[in-house]
Amino acid sequence: MQGMDMPPLGFGTYGRKGAEGIDAIGCALETGYRHLDTAQDYDTEAEVGEAMRRSGLPRGEVFVTTKVRPANFGPGALIPSLERSCEALGLEQVDLALIHWPAPNGERPLSDYIPQLAEARERGLARNIGVSNFTIALLDEALEILGGVPLLTNQVELNPLFRNRKLADHCTARGVTVTCYQPIAHGRIGEDPVMREIAEAHGATPEQVALAFELSRGYAAIPTSGKAERIKANFGALDIQLTEGEIDRIEGLDRGQRSIDPDWGPDWD
Repeated sequence: MQGMDMPPLGFGTYGRKGAEGIDAIGCALETGYRHLDTAQDYDTEAEVGEAMRRSGLPRGEVFVTTKVRPANFGPGALIPSLERSCEALGLEQVDLALIHWPAPNGERPLSDYIPQLAEARERGLARNIGVSNFTIALLDEALEILGGVPLLTNQVELNPLFRNRKLADHCTARGVTVTCYQPIAHGRIGEDPVMREIAEAHGATPEQVALAFELSRGYAAIPTSGKAERIKANFGALDIQLTEGEIDRIEGLDRGQRSIDPDWGPDWD
């Protein structure tokens, strides 16, 4: 199946479980989102599949990402896990399969699981492959292992309050799209006076401005919410054009404070 390119504004599905989750994902699709982000560890793949079926949208109009949990990195384990993900989604393939985290505490080398990810692409289980939470060193090592097979994205924590600039710039230089998770800093964006001022100038919300900023940098972003009004409001970021001056002001808000930092995670840049 020939699918679409990855839409830059997606809908994250972490926490969107059960009937309420299906409704939220359905609301996102009705609003206009065409990129859904799930993961084996979110346990929302079934909800994503059900919402897609209820929407009546053709398969080729919705870009679906899932992420492989580290427990499935062992020899011969990754591909069966993606097959189970596709079954849960009710799809023959996903548009993008990511490594969710590098192996905890580096307990497995990349050579154990990056080739399996490439094999999943070769078998047609995933149209594209990528990584998440990879540092500069890990990203470069993965690209070397792949030997020319492209990584579509590195999904990382990034928002105006945590710019993650060194890693983001390196991804861009290597031709790997940055996908921002925590793109509105879990609601803290609205507390910043600069973000509020810029939002007021555009008749927008601070969250919309944060997303518009990320999209202006060439990144993708995957906000989420369980509330219809917020789901719809976030999508309005696509209509906001920030000035260079506003972008410069937002660039100056970086506090360098990471929110997602498990003790088993990689040595961040």
